[in-house]
Amino acid sequence: MALKSEHDWLAERFESDRPRLRAVAYRMLGSVPEADDAVQEAWIRLSRSDTSEVENLSGWVTTIVARVSLNMLQSRRSRPEVLVDTTDAGEPRDELSPEDPEEEAVIADSVGLALLVVLDTLTPAERLAFVLHDMFAVPFEEIATIVDRSPAAARQLASRARRRVQRSTPTARRGEAFGVYDAAGSCPSGKSDLATAFLAASREGNFEALLAMLAPDIVLRTDAAAMRMSLEAGLRGMHPITDVPEIRGADAVTRVFAGRTWNPAPALIDGGAGLVWLVRGRPHVAFCFAAENGRITAIDIKADLDGLGIVFE
Repeated sequence: MALKSEHDWLAERFESDRPRLRAVAYRMLGSVPEADDAVQEAWIRLSRSDTSEVENLSGWVTTIVARVSLNMLQSRRSRPEVLVDTTDAGEPRDELSPEDPEEEAVIADSVGLALLVVLDTLTPAERLAFVLHDMFAVPFEEIATIVDRSPAAARQLASRARRRVQRSTPTARRGEAFGVYDAAGSCPSGKSDLATAFLAASREGNFEALLAMLAPDIVLRTDAAAMRMSLEAGLRGMHPITDVPEIRGADAVTRVFAGRTWNPAPALIDGGAGLVWLVRGRPHVAFCFAAENGRITAIDIKADLDGLGIVFE
C-alpha cells in the first residue's frame, strides 16, 4: 500500500478542522458564502506553505482564517453591502432549515440573526477579538498577533465589543430576538428576577456577582443528552457549557458560566426559575434553577425536554 503523501495528510487534517473554521468565519462575516470563501483561501495558503515546523496546525489555520476574515471585513468599509446572509427571496438564512449537517453546525448554535446584526456594529478588530476570545476561547496573546496589537490592547478590544453587545441585546428583548411569542402574538416580558440576574452576571463576566448568587455547595448537573451536545460542540470548535455529569461548589460553577457569550431566554420551568436556549425560536436546552434563602442551590442542564413545562412570561 502506497504511503500517504504530505498533501493528502494536510488535506485530511484540514477537512477535520473545516466545520470549526467555517464556524469562526461565519461569526466573523455573517455570511455562509463568504465564510466558505475564507476557509477555501485558508486551504490554498496552507497547501502552499511549509508546515514542517508548525506544532499546532489547527491553531495555525484558525489564525489564517481569522486574518482572511479580518481583511474581508476591512474591505467592506469601501463597499457597503448586506452583511447578514439571506436567500434570493430576501429571507434571513438563519431562519431556514439548513441543507446539510455542516450548515447546521455553523448556524444552529447560539448565534442568531439578532446577534449577527449587533456584531456588524463593531469595528473589524473588535469583532475579531470578541469572536475569537468569547466564542472560541482563543488566548489574547494569539489574537494580538492577528490584529497587530499588544495582548492588553486585544483584551480591551474584546471588552469594548462585549459591552456593546450587552447594551444592544437587553434582557427584555431577548425573547423577541429569538422568536419567542405568546398565544396573542406578543413578545412576553421576563419576570424571573433570579434567572435575569444570573444571565446578566454571566454575560458581564461578573465573577463576584455570580459567586454571591450561588450557595457554597451548589451542584451543577447535566443530563446525558446535554453532555452529548456539549461533546459535539467541542468537536466543532465551539465553546460548550460542560460535558461532565456533575460539578460541585460555587467557585467551580461560577467558572463555568462567568464571561459566557450566550442568549438564553428567561422562563419558568416546571414553575421554577430558569433559562432556555432556543434554536430558531424552539426550546433546545433548559437550565433549571433550584433556590433557597435567596441563593441558587442547584442548576440542572437538560437537553431531554420531554415532560418539562416551559413558560416564557
